Amino acid sequence: MASLKDMRVRIASTKATQKITKAMQMVAASKLRRAQGAAEAARPYADKMEAVISNIAAAAAGSSGTAPLLGGTGRDQVHLLLVCTGERGLCGPFNSSIVRLAREHALSQMNQGKEVKFFCVGRKGYEQLRRQFEKQIVEHIDLRGVRQLTFKNAEDIASKVIARFDAGEFDVCTLFFSRFKSVIAQMPTAQQIIPLAVKESAADTAATSYEYEPEEDEILTRLLPRNLAVQVFRALLENNASFYGAQMTAMDNATRNAGEMIRKQTLVYNRTRQAMITKELIEIISGAEAV
Repeated sequence: MASLKDMRVRIASTKATQKITKAMQMVAASKLRRAQGAAEAARPYADKMEAVISNIAAAAAGSSGTAPLLGGTGRDQVHLLLVCTGERGLCGPFNSSIVRLAREHALSQMNQGKEVKFFCVGRKGYEQLRRQFEKQIVEHIDLRGVRQLTFKNAEDIASKVIARFDAGEFDVCTLFFSRFKSVIAQMPTAQQIIPLAVKESAADTAATSYEYEPEEDEILTRLLPRNLAVQVFRALLENNASFYGAQMTAMDNATRNAGEMIRKQTLVYNRTRQAMITKELIEIISGAEAV
């Protein structure tokens, strides 16, 4: 049985941990507002970019040439999984849920005889995936030194993906990230970005005849790389908001659990202390009666 001193040390340690988790919860809550605002502000632009490209692609459907980022290589053998996760932990299942979705997709493709490669953005996803797919990870980008995400970060990632695509290293690229829904709900999402999946609804609504200057193919050649960077940037912003939401929830649960532990430990401490005092009184009374 632990001594009273050990119990006091344990209670003090739990209280110190509770202060840390409470502080982390408050920091995450303050950063969540800005991250959520940035993620929500990026959605309309990214959605409109997809709609514009879909309309132009529908108009250029009858042309002889098709942009490689839109039409692909014509094969479906090598898949690149662009997995975006966080750089830190203490955020509940945020990182593991993204990695789980990417792992399931990879195993599904491998069971069909396809070759799978990984492009990891974020330290946590890289650390989890390398346990099983270390030889299949072709690149890892660490964003720990980045204080604030900018479009330049997404452009650098997109340019590396496009360079590998132009070199013929893969046929299909799928982006994995967590879409922010609310503080307690983040949705792991898989989005195919190469070749770009054109929405049928957008293509159907392109009944109006438009004239493009320059030609549709030239517009797509310039617009598709930027769209890829936009989609990656949106994924990074969604991940950032999802991370702080998950961390806020996880630290709130940790703070509540620490409070419950302190209550139980204090109860045990008081009972043990009372038992020792009672025992000492009995010994004193018994000794006095013996005399």
